Amino acid sequence: MVWTYESLSEYDYERVNAELEHKDTLDVIKWAYETFGDRLVYSCSFGAEGMVLIDLISKVKKDAHIVFLDTDFHFKETYELIDRVKEKYPALKIELAKSELTPEEQDEKYGPKLWEIEPDTCCQIRKLVPLQRELNKFDAWFSGLRREQSPTRANTQFVNQDHRFQSIKVCPLIHWTEDEIWMYIRLHNLPYNELHDKRYPSIGCEYCTKPVAEGEDPRSGRWANSAKTECGLHVNSSGI
Repeated sequence: MVWTYESLSEYDYERVNAELEHKDTLDVIKWAYETFGDRLVYSCSFGAEGMVLIDLISKVKKDAHIVFLDTDFHFKETYELIDRVKEKYPALKIELAKSELTPEEQDEKYGPKLWEIEPDTCCQIRKLVPLQRELNKFDAWFSGLRREQSPTRANTQFVNQDHRFQSIKVCPLIHWTEDEIWMYIRLHNLPYNELHDKRYPSIGCEYCTKPVAEGEDPRSGRWANSAKTECGLHVNSSGI
């Protein structure tokens, strides 16, 4: 059976998740590559989870496809980290996917600082549309979602029907805790974004991400001046 979004039923997802239920993260990654091969891509934001998943993926497929949604608005520390990752994992196929609109063209069409006026529209232009364009080239994609990150992610499975992007989303890290993520990073001496050491637990675009005070929700620094909590990449009719 060829696994595609169109060919699978809810039963197929239930069956494979039951089979993977007691498997470890590497087993899930191996299953994904055995199932999809080069029809699988990892959409990575290069956060802490991203560094763990990149390292684990590299153990299974050294030349894996990785796409980063380059909004043109990321912190310089994020771009510097990507360069370090390229040095550490030279075989990885890392692509920076951009919006068809430059920041200047976006300002001309929608007005300056769209992220302040209509953050959903800004995310749509600079993240959702580029990701859709990239995922159209593949049948499935990896995500670093973890269940403990937020209530909207609590029901994430290893293999998910992604209605938003008409794709199959594989999430190998769903059972990992934040402590386990950082234990792995330190144990294996992985590169990571130095902003994490400056009270940025979740890092997005520079204009929309603020440091988080001790005791606050780790994602409260994202879109800090609005009610927005998700860019939309992981919200669909399945709740992920």
